[in-house]
Amino acid sequence: MDIKVDLKNLSLEELEQFLAGKGKERYRARQIFKWLYQKGATSFEVMSNLAKDLRSDLEHSATISRLEPEVTEISRDGTRKYLFRLADGNTVESVLIPEEDRSTLCVSSQVGCAMGCEFCLTGTFRLTRSLTTAEIVNQICAVQREVPFRNIVFMGMGEPLANLDNVIRALKIITHDDGLQFSTRRVTVSTAGLIPEMEQLGHAVTVNLAVSLNATTDEVRNRIMPINRRYPLRDLLDACRRFPLPGRRKITIEYVMIKGVNDSPDDVKRLVKLLSGIPSKINLIPFNEHEGCAFKSPDQQTVDQFHSFLLAKHFTVITRSSRGADISAACGQLKGKLDRNDCA
Repeated sequence: MDIKVDLKNLSLEELEQFLAGKGKERYRARQIFKWLYQKGATSFEVMSNLAKDLRSDLEHSATISRLEPEVTEISRDGTRKYLFRLADGNTVESVLIPEEDRSTLCVSSQVGCAMGCEFCLTGTFRLTRSLTTAEIVNQICAVQREVPFRNIVFMGMGEPLANLDNVIRALKIITHDDGLQFSTRRVTVSTAGLIPEMEQLGHAVTVNLAVSLNATTDEVRNRIMPINRRYPLRDLLDACRRFPLPGRRKITIEYVMIKGVNDSPDDVKRLVKLLSGIPSKINLIPFNEHEGCAFKSPDQQTVDQFHSFLLAKHFTVITRSSRGADISAACGQLKGKLDRNDCA
């Protein structure tokens, strides 16, 4: 029995090649792309501008996958947490964060994560597997059916650059004029610091880059982010300087503040020196305490002083407030709760 091709795993170029193998014209791929991503088609039957013989052929050789949230939690502040169960029974999460003028969807790229960051709940699940292109894109499509949003960030479960091929293919679908039509200015990929993959990403697509830094010395970063032993701070920051940025864009530096670990006056002074020469803006993220982790969140005064020092040094700084505190909004919390219930 022939295995059907999930069309949502294909970029436009790959869809053109798939159809060329059937003797069909290239422009048919653009028609199908629009049906998939702009009209939300779930069957080939509705694709009325395709010939009947092509629709019949696709019915026998291809599929259109779809995700529906198994669990949705909605916070008092409007944050929405979605848990999706995949075809093999694994689960991943997406989070919609509302803002006055621009809501942001945070999507996952893997089931679990292999990075082993000490402060991250997702890392406790370990890596099960990477998501397919379709599983990434279908998170976006599923939430779009419920709520409009303008920004997408790859900051959910997993290390996006450890799933580079599927993430790049998904990014091409997300930003294509015949696809989901998101502006490249509104799509951000986060990484713990996989340097070769950062370079490949920068040459393959134009998107925003966020780097999860979280420490100002190799000693501390080695302890809380094992990836630093392979790609230490100096090499990572050099890679940031080389990353191709169009126009006036800046790299987002994510800095999770952990009480007594990386939140001292010396840390913020070192951070300023480390970021010298890098077009950057800084997201300060007070640590979100979770069960089983000994780290603590810094007090508000410490966060404010850290923030003020960076402002005085002319950095663009945002301190991210905790969202969805009354639901399982932190990455991995809803999956962890469901998995515990499944085992009960």
